[in-house]
Amino acid sequence: RKIKRLVKELIFENAALCDQIALLQEKTLLLIDERNYLFKKLQQYQPIGEQELYRNSTPVIINDNRKALNKKKSEKIIVESSNISEVPKTAKTNKKPPSIRKKKIVKSIPLDTCGKPIFPIVLGDFTVHSLGEVCEKPDYHTEDLIYPVGYCSTRIYGSLKDPEKQCVYTCKVMDGGQAPRFEIVADTDLDVPLVSTSIDQCHSMLLSLINRCLGTEVVNTKGRGADFFGLSHPTIHHLIQASPGVRKCKGYIWTKFEVNPNYEYVADDTEASLSYNALLRSISFSKSHLESMIKHEQNVEYGEDNVTALNILLS
Repeated sequence: RKIKRLVKELIFENAALCDQIALLQEKTLLLIDERNYLFKKLQQYQPIGEQELYRNSTPVIINDNRKALNKKKSEKIIVESSNISEVPKTAKTNKKPPSIRKKKIVKSIPLDTCGKPIFPIVLGDFTVHSLGEVCEKPDYHTEDLIYPVGYCSTRIYGSLKDPEKQCVYTCKVMDGGQAPRFEIVADTDLDVPLVSTSIDQCHSMLLSLINRCLGTEVVNTKGRGADFFGLSHPTIHHLIQASPGVRKCKGYIWTKFEVNPNYEYVADDTEASLSYNALLRSISFSKSHLESMIKHEQNVEYGEDNVTALNILLS
């Protein structure tokens, strides 16, 4: 009888250990999926580009009056003085380092007989219908970009009602007085435009509504308005810079462009905040992750019930 009882206990203990191993294996797979999911989210929060900082260091030259009388003005003087305990190696200057910009390559587009671009200009997921007119007011441009009044473009992206279905968004730059007004409106919600004095905030409002509709944070809400509007696209940037009135924009720094007929611009199809296809992939991944988490919770509850039942039997 003792041997039978011992064998019975070993069988139950072995079954309990097998269940625990199975649960741990499933938990490991879920953690791997969660790690990949978090890594994907981390990539979304990384900045688009890194800015290089240029610092000019100037050696400090201290004039010794006794030696300066016998030297020319253009000659550098080296001072040896025991009264000076500390000599700073570098000195800050008020002059800003010269701005260095990388030359951008653009592809030539069709022009009419007057040399003006033929609209609409189709560039991947977005289409430009009007370049607008350049305004010389300070808030209508930055060092990098110009916001022409009347600029209009359209882009295919996820709908606010159902982000998995595509719709057409119209992006406009309007005259707001001292500062421009940026507007994004979906063809499915023409009566509910998204308007802001900040182009990034306008884009961020759209992304927040997408997440709210899905009930979870599928896309990073950090605004990239210039990219969504198409203003930062090299071809559009080049055309706007060539527009009349740009030289009056005092705060704008000119960008060098090189026209190459054979150049093909590759759009970023991995950013869910800009690309409709990337948004669909992010939604699909988020759903699969949520389903795996629910399944994991159910398995944990099932495993705990089995262990409890075995403990009761063994006792």
